[in-house]
Amino acid sequence: MSRTPVLLAWSGGKDAAWTLHLLRQRDDVDVVGLLTTVTREYDRVSMQGIRRSVLHAQARATGLPLLEAMIPAQCSNTDYEHAMADAIARARDRWPGLRTMAFGDLFLEDIRAWRVANLARVGWDVVTPLFGRDTASLAREMIDGGLRAQLCCVDTQQLDAGFAGRDFDPALLGELPAHVDACGENGEFHTCVSAGPMFDAPLILAQGDTEPRDGRFAFTDYGLTSAT
Repeated sequence: MSRTPVLLAWSGGKDAAWTLHLLRQRDDVDVVGLLTTVTREYDRVSMQGIRRSVLHAQARATGLPLLEAMIPAQCSNTDYEHAMADAIARARDRWPGLRTMAFGDLFLEDIRAWRVANLARVGWDVVTPLFGRDTASLAREMIDGGLRAQLCCVDTQQLDAGFAGRDFDPALLGELPAHVDACGENGEFHTCVSAGPMFDAPLILAQGDTEPRDGRFAFTDYGLTSAT
């Protein structure tokens, strides 16, 4: 049976990483590469704020090539669409026949519908293997399955800044307020993955400072150590 080539939207966080793990267990798809949106001025992954050097180390650990879509810090919808169109064109040149992108979306139907509509305009399909899963059980499945991640960004309007920099582990899940999703799908927090079954070796990351940004977010910096 032929396998459908898939490009995975890679944020550097747990949902994208677990999506890769699940897709690799299927015999109908073949993840051929990763695509990440990077903010040009910060040299970091958009939203997560993960350093580009860590992003590249993650990609090496997956054994997959990485495509980067560069966007400005003050990014309009037009800027984003142009960056994605360029990245998709490069992907199609590299992998003829590639027409499918995977995302780690969990339950936000409007975001998923937006992705489907935008990619349909260029003839691409979307797969979201985590969509509709119970996020509390999914979070524990990830941890029990060997995924290791740290909270690199916290929206302090939804979650106390003290959670920034903490491990994504059972202790954290037990302390999250009832209104906070276990996977942070409402934007309560974002993670940086350092280990898991999708990596051929763990990343040894050094935790840096936690700083406030935009009067709302608490970002914890992570860098590579010489052991990585």
